Amino acid sequence: MTDGDEELAKDLGLLSALTIGVGTMIGAGIFVLPGQAAAAAGPAVALSFVIGGVISLFTALSASELGTAMPKAGGSYYYVNHALGPIFGSIAGWGNWMGLAFASAFYTLGFGEYLATFLPLPAVAIGPVSLTSFQIGALLAGVTFIGVNYVGAKETGGIQIVIVTLLVTILTLFSALGVMQADLSTLRPFFPTETGGATAVLPATGLVFVSFLGFAKITTVAEELKNPGRNLPLAVVGSVAIVTVMYAIIMVVLMGVINWRQLGPEFTTTPVLDVADVAFGAVGVAGIGVGLLTFAGLLATASSANASILASSRINFAMGRDKLITAKLNAIHPNFATPYRSIAVTGALILVFIVVGDVKRLAKAGSVLHLIVYGLLNLALLVMREADIESYQPEFRVPLYPVVPILGAVTSFGLIAFMEPIEIGLAFLFVGGGLVWYLAYARGKAEKKGILSQYILSRSEELPDVAVSAASSVQPDGGDYRVMVPLANPEREKDLITLASAIAKQRGGTVDAVHVVRVPDQTALAGAAEFADEIDSTSKELLTAAREDAGTFGVDVETHTIISHRRFEEIFDAAADHEADLVVMGWREDSHGVPGRIEGAIDELTEDLPCDFLVLRDRGFEPSKILVPTAGGPDSELSAEIARLLASEFDSEISLLHVADSQEEGEAFLSKWAADRGLEDATLRVETGDVEASIEAAASESSMLIIGATEKGLLSRLVRGTLVLDVVDDVECSVVLAERARKRGLIDRLVGK
Repeated sequence: MTDGDEELAKDLGLLSALTIGVGTMIGAGIFVLPGQAAAAAGPAVALSFVIGGVISLFTALSASELGTAMPKAGGSYYYVNHALGPIFGSIAGWGNWMGLAFASAFYTLGFGEYLATFLPLPAVAIGPVSLTSFQIGALLAGVTFIGVNYVGAKETGGIQIVIVTLLVTILTLFSALGVMQADLSTLRPFFPTETGGATAVLPATGLVFVSFLGFAKITTVAEELKNPGRNLPLAVVGSVAIVTVMYAIIMVVLMGVINWRQLGPEFTTTPVLDVADVAFGAVGVAGIGVGLLTFAGLLATASSANASILASSRINFAMGRDKLITAKLNAIHPNFATPYRSIAVTGALILVFIVVGDVKRLAKAGSVLHLIVYGLLNLALLVMREADIESYQPEFRVPLYPVVPILGAVTSFGLIAFMEPIEIGLAFLFVGGGLVWYLAYARGKAEKKGILSQYILSRSEELPDVAVSAASSVQPDGGDYRVMVPLANPEREKDLITLASAIAKQRGGTVDAVHVVRVPDQTALAGAAEFADEIDSTSKELLTAAREDAGTFGVDVETHTIISHRRFEEIFDAAADHEADLVVMGWREDSHGVPGRIEGAIDELTEDLPCDFLVLRDRGFEPSKILVPTAGGPDSELSAEIARLLASEFDSEISLLHVADSQEEGEAFLSKWAADRGLEDATLRVETGDVEASIEAAASESSMLIIGATEKGLLSRLVRGTLVLDVVDDVECSVVLAERARKRGLIDRLVGK
């Protein structure tokens, strides 16, 4: 773990995780919404709960796979950010965070309502603000649960176990007595005409879906779970299954004991207590039954609020860790091992919402936000599977892939259409806010590029230009962009560092100067490290000069000496180990093993580049007039990107060259290519003659040539040579050979394009 990294204590077991989901979901569906739900669809609302459970189950399965592969704080936010990139991560993060904060205030107000039924609480007026007894109770509960979460997840999980165990016990007893008093004839007709018949089922599902937000909250604490590979899918899928069955049974019981028409908000504000009075009254303990259900209402709303506070603060923490919001929220409490600043900020928002917000409306808008996040989560799973990332190794895999995540995405997005317009509008207001926040703040700080955009850019020659352009335009341009410079020759050190530093400065990144000291195979590396200065006396001199030269650009500089039995091959290992985004290396006749590319012959056939590479054939660093030849392709993309960065730093003039069979077609191609890459101001030059001669003629008028590596395969280059190497040898200006990191199959490696 590098300095500054922080991780969360693993305090939560399976039961704690399961009760986070069950405890959150069981509250709203039974104790807050049944009257409104009955009025919306009549007896068919039981089917609405089942449909909501099935939709949730698709996403729960996807979340389980992603969670076992990436057990990180933040849950669905983290998966979306990692797979789809920070622009979608901002939408998911803000949407999830605010949605949970709204829901927390909603649940806490529900707690205040039940608390006020048996505990006299005063109404309070503070200036223009008047607080009802419900709000006073909610504020007391909110402060309590915020404090519990502040102290630690272990205490939170322990409280959840107690709450949910008592809650399930009371509801089981209530259901058993209710079934004995139920008259199932009251459920007919199942699709009453006054509610709209069967067409009311899906709108009612949209209404009650707020009851199913709890399962995804489990993934937000995945980093704190013991044995997440086993416990996460069991907790996520299990909580959805348990709660869906309970909802269906209890809704049938409610409408079997009292006709559904008398359960609506215009008749009663506490339908569960009214049914409890009948069910328990049949055995002569009506008072006890109503008391138990009042207590259960307190437990349910408390557990929902508690779990939502727990989850929302973890999303806040994860966004801070990814630099989508201030990293100061990353701080871990030295005694409690919790993200205490995240909890404090989230808690303050919840208390404000309790005081001033229309939290019921906002909570439903939060359901829309969650449906958007759930849809994105399912898309994230598809991206991770299709991108075939080596590090993606989930311990649990979704059955029936890709049917399950596709259904999860379609049903999540589709259910939004059955929400109220004002709730959809509020939700999309936050989506727009997330986009604005990313573009205005986070894009300049975020580091993660997202698997989707990397996948698109690595296959830019195969995919439509519009997809490549979109992926490029939303890439984060801030964060710790690392430019590694392997140094060997003191005479070339300054120009290499100048090139690397200019790029790092424009990207707000760091220069990582590396000197590889090679020792014979007979010398143990551990022993050689003790005599590094004696083996290679130039190392300290090289790295000191590199630090001074990079310092003139005002960029951060790191220096490393690596003792190795290899020199050239070690550069690739170091680039991967140091998580470099770009490597800038010098050109020597033996600096690469195959013509026209960066890697050696064996490496080319067995491995992909760990990052983007530049090789400088140095004939004096002079970037005033830069020439970029292009025929399209990923390496030309990198050439254009580097030219644009250098032009920003040195006010360079850029010329683009394209050699085509037709002048008209060539001009159309080059004009569009330049516009798509932000090079509209470049001089465009189209030739129709020999490619090599055209490049060399244009280079004679330039001070620097940036050219993409050849896309020919190894066999054809060994037999026929390469245009790139011929140009490098024949021109008089400095040449930068650019090669984009991308996956290539064996046929592509051997034969090329």
